[in-house]
Amino acid sequence: MRRLLLLLVLLAFCLPLRAQKFLERSELGITAGGMNYLGDLNNQSMFGKVNLAGGLLLRFNLDTRWALSVGASYGHIEGGNPDHIQLRNLSFRSYVAEAYVRAEFNFFPYGVRSATFKRATPYIFCGFGAFRFNPMALYTDPSSGLSQWYALQPLGTEGQGSKAYPDRVKYQLFEVCMPFGVGYRWRLAQNAHLTIEYGWRKTWTDYLDDVSTTYVGSQTFTDGSNSSMAATLADRSAEVVPGYVNAPGIKRGDDSLDDWYSYFNLSLTFSAEMLFGWMRGKTCEK
Repeated sequence: MRRLLLLLVLLAFCLPLRAQKFLERSELGITAGGMNYLGDLNNQSMFGKVNLAGGLLLRFNLDTRWALSVGASYGHIEGGNPDHIQLRNLSFRSYVAEAYVRAEFNFFPYGVRSATFKRATPYIFCGFGAFRFNPMALYTDPSSGLSQWYALQPLGTEGQGSKAYPDRVKYQLFEVCMPFGVGYRWRLAQNAHLTIEYGWRKTWTDYLDDVSTTYVGSQTFTDGSNSSMAATLADRSAEVVPGYVNAPGIKRGDDSLDDWYSYFNLSLTFSAEMLFGWMRGKTCEK
């Protein structure tokens, strides 16, 4: 019993100290910038179609060189055909929600709160993440003129889930990624920091854009209530050249390379001690 009481006393003293250390070394803030995609429907430019994105960030500074960060971001990506293959006439957009944990290395000893160290430093980062996506295509009905967005994964536009292509299964909408990149950070004040960074997301899916392998032919889409729409969105060349049909087996995408996306952003973070330190005092008063 005495040992248990001693342990409880030690914990009572140590936990506030650990909490204080965590608050002093941590930053919490927001990010804002743009997302871009690189894949079968944009294989030429890393800055082809940039769309707004934003997120939250929590950073714990292990020392003046190393930090650990966890965060979440949300934005959307899109793509269409490069000029030299307009006949393919495929396009998409997808909202992307990601969460990640990563390690950061400062090239200079960065002073989180102390003026003894550098007020600014370039840094690199690498980590592990997971994200959810859902590629959609816009289709305008020629008879009614009405436009509507259709989720592409349930349609199996490359024969996924069909009897004709039993080896092609529907891709998952939840995947993992590896975020890595470079940045530069400044200490604006004792408790405020500004960073600018560019990060790539290496993925292990070739279906961010719903395009990967070959055309399968309209005869593949015979089952289900959306079979007609699946056939329409699987081969859209006829919208450019009336009557044109891609025969089964013709290359629709390049399955030898996975898709990527990137996130360029500014972030503003504040010391957790400044934001939440008062709560520790309130707790102690009780």
